[in-house]
Amino acid sequence: MKPRKVLVVDDSKLLHRMFEMMLRQYPLVHAYDGREGLDRLAENSDVDLILLDVNMPRMNGLEFLAAVKADARLAKIPVIVVTTEGADKDAEKALASGAAAYVKKPFRNEELLGAIERLTAAA
Repeated sequence: MKPRKVLVVDDSKLLHRMFEMMLRQYPLVHAYDGREGLDRLAENSDVDLILLDVNMPRMNGLEFLAAVKADARLAKIPVIVVTTEGADKDAEKALASGAAAYVKKPFRNEELLGAIERLTAAA
């Protein structure tokens, strides 16, 4: 099943524009840090996939992920961490915190699209 709406939480405006071009088939909701991401989730109850950066101001991605997974209404939304943090320990920490997938920046479009397809096919 394809996502109905995707929340992008990343402090890079360039990455938001790139996702707009790359994911034209999905409606996107944009947030530039974790706190804004939580606000957007409250406003958009139909978000069913989250693309999440780790390093952001105000509330980082792992703090955002913890808040999402602690909320029973949001916990089932799959989260793909898309970040420059590429050490194995970083991926393990994100996955252990509840991320469904981990994609390291820079990435090929096919890599991210493949992760989205695998997650949505399993749903």
